[in-house]
Amino acid sequence: MSDATERPDADADAWATACEEDLKAEQARRSAQYGAPPGSAAEELRKLFDVVADKVTAFQTSLPGMAAQNAVQQFVNQAKAAVEPVIERNPQVFDHLAAAGGELLAAYRSAVENQERRWTQRSHTAKDTDDPRDDGPGPSEHIDLD
Repeated sequence: MSDATERPDADADAWATACEEDLKAEQARRSAQYGAPPGSAAEELRKLFDVVADKVTAFQTSLPGMAAQNAVQQFVNQAKAAVEPVIERNPQVFDHLAAAGGELLAAYRSAVENQERRWTQRSHTAKDTDDPRDDGPGPSEHIDLD
């Protein structure tokens, strides 16, 4: 018997290994071309919050007075302390909220498109009616003003 018939798992393992290597190579190529793929909604929110906190912290250096700088720093610290536990405990909530936002946007877009379709159909059907006012000037009549 040959090795292939004695060890059928060897071909499956080789195939799985080759597929895994191809997938990793493709992921590396895409990340080199397009950058890192976006993370979960919770990770993206954390990144956004960190960037905003950095900008606010940079902004505080231009504020006059130590009291104003301390107030801004305290606000940033309190906001971060409030948001971090929520993100840590419930990261899937933000994924659901992002999906719900996408669904709301799709529903809104559909409603607007349907309304626009009705408006354009109404304007086309209004032109097709036999309204005597749409025929332009009719036969002229002499009106005696004396």
